[in-house]
Amino acid sequence: MLYQVHLQDLIPEHNFYRLLDKAIDFRFLYKATQDYYGDEGQESIDPVVFFKICLVGYLNNINSDRKLIEYCSNCLDIRLFIRYDIDEALPWHSTISRTRQLYGEEVFMELFKKVLSLCVEKGMVRGKRQAVDSAFIKANASMDSLVEKEVFDDVDYYAQELNDNSEFKVSQTRKKLVDQHHDWKTETYKGQPKGSTKGDRKDENGNLIRPKYLSNHTHYSPTDPDARVRVKPGKARQLNYFGQIAVDDQNHVITGACADFADKRDSQIDVRRFIEHL
Repeated sequence: MLYQVHLQDLIPEHNFYRLLDKAIDFRFLYKATQDYYGDEGQESIDPVVFFKICLVGYLNNINSDRKLIEYCSNCLDIRLFIRYDIDEALPWHSTISRTRQLYGEEVFMELFKKVLSLCVEKGMVRGKRQAVDSAFIKANASMDSLVEKEVFDDVDYYAQELNDNSEFKVSQTRKKLVDQHHDWKTETYKGQPKGSTKGDRKDENGNLIRPKYLSNHTHYSPTDPDARVRVKPGKARQLNYFGQIAVDDQNHVITGACADFADKRDSQIDVRRFIEHL
């Protein structure tokens, strides 16, 4: 038996994604991404489709490209949103990953500014007061991947630093100061419960609370050099990034976002350079 079905007839007019599609004209992305596409070779994913799929992932807190494609494939309203019919196969999840790496920060920033400008035009942003907060973002790197920085004599280290300005080396003086700090912590925490390599003490996320003191001064992750060791009281020591978000106080619209190294403090990061002049 044959059925004639139209997605427009199945999705109500007040559906969120139909309203979102009417509110934002995504066609400006073709101009923003034209330098990343050529005239020959296999046809690539439509940039509008890519960014719409990424937006669906953000709105539904889906951080796996495989799960994201499965979710989009099962939802009729999202198929209508990205202009894929019922019998059409969505792009492979690996295509989403590769395309995300293809675009630079400028393309994502242009999309952010476009959406923010629409919010300003609709009166959703007052622009008088911004609330700024930060949070650690877990890095996709294991603490077991940490290796000790190469220790140089002070003179050799200084000469080497002039040549390559490497952050993965540490001087004898710095190493001695860090060791003194760790010795003080060992003496101060003596007698308190400690974790072990056997994993008898874990936090609520199942991460091992390690007794060994690992410092950004003496160790780094070769698999993810941007990740930094950071810990909160009662939490397991792990590799993190440092994210900050600025939100307008009227309707909680995000007006700025930035990421930095996790070994910094809030006062050391100037989030104002990421906030639009409203």
